[in-house]
Amino acid sequence: MSLPLDVCVRGGGIVGRTLALLLAQERLRVGLLESPNAAASAQSDLRAYAINASSRALLAQVRAWPDARATPVQSMAVYGDAGGQVRFTDTGAGQAAGSGPGHSAQPLAWIAQATDLMGALDQALHYQPQVERLTELRPAALTVVCEGRTSETRAELGVDWRVQPYYQHAIAARLRAEQPHGQVARQWFRPGEILALLPMGGEEGGAEKGAEGGAGVGAADGHALSLVWSVPAERAAALAALPASAFEDLLQDATGGMLGRITLSSERARWPLQRAEASRWCGPGWALAGDAAHTVHPLAGQGLNLGLADAEALVRVLRTREYWRSLGDEKLLRRYERARKGEVAAMQWATGGLQWLFAPPGPAWRLIRNWGMRGFEHSGPLKHWVAKQAAGGL
Repeated sequence: MSLPLDVCVRGGGIVGRTLALLLAQERLRVGLLESPNAAASAQSDLRAYAINASSRALLAQVRAWPDARATPVQSMAVYGDAGGQVRFTDTGAGQAAGSGPGHSAQPLAWIAQATDLMGALDQALHYQPQVERLTELRPAALTVVCEGRTSETRAELGVDWRVQPYYQHAIAARLRAEQPHGQVARQWFRPGEILALLPMGGEEGGAEKGAEGGAGVGAADGHALSLVWSVPAERAAALAALPASAFEDLLQDATGGMLGRITLSSERARWPLQRAEASRWCGPGWALAGDAAHTVHPLAGQGLNLGLADAEALVRVLRTREYWRSLGDEKLLRRYERARKGEVAAMQWATGGLQWLFAPPGPAWRLIRNWGMRGFEHSGPLKHWVAKQAAGGL
């Protein structure tokens, strides 16, 4: 006979799995309901995530940080469309665990593949007896919906999903560059387009890490990259259909040959981009978290970090509740919603504003935005504060 559940987590993505493990550490009995095709989808996921320091610490807390396969980002270079440039270096937070003997400061972020994160979480769940993996829905005092932006449960709860489309699609792929990436994340802003190349393959120079890297990852030799290219929807369809050699030629042109010849090492995936938010994040006996509650433009790489922060905040609210409140008490869950909405709204406006700034063509707009980039590059304390916030506020 199955034991009664305290919490049922619906959705087995990175946020859902992390939340289940965090709740289990609070000695709650947790059920994790994953979609039937979750395992197959995870294996074919081409996405890589920029993980900030707070999210890395959270994943390490639940013993699900893929240390050997994550790449520390020691600096980030952002290029405008008319000579504007901004460069971020370390956050100045001191030596970070796993940052390597050649670095004395906290990395800006770590790049981790979706498949590696899911694998590490799967292993952690295997050794956590407080989490039961479900094949069908079971009643619980609290249900947390982590099913992503297309959540069916959210619709069943009668929650409005307010969508603002960006009229862009993201194209993702794995690449290999002729020149080493140097643990630098690079991003190009061009009219209507944003192209990001994220360093992959683990920390450069780590022979023991390279042995685990695998041929498709780059084996920690510093030549593997993850591509996220946000382009207008109609152009995305054309780019995805191009022969590999023609697509590589366009990448070469867009990056100015900065890393030498770039070649595809995977298939290409694409999906529509939107800013969206649920009208309500909670109700009696339920709450939303991650992309089921909100989405942002991927240009800042903060979507997953926001979702993991949701998980951490919800667990903190449940841990500090009054002894007489149940886990599903709506007034209790409102504390979680209030705690998170401000940060999410700020990130939505920031990413949306940047996307809008680089969308209009024309010389006047080009002059304004590149002038702004140059000013920000020399802004001193403001630039340092922005870097710390992106790294998790540490």
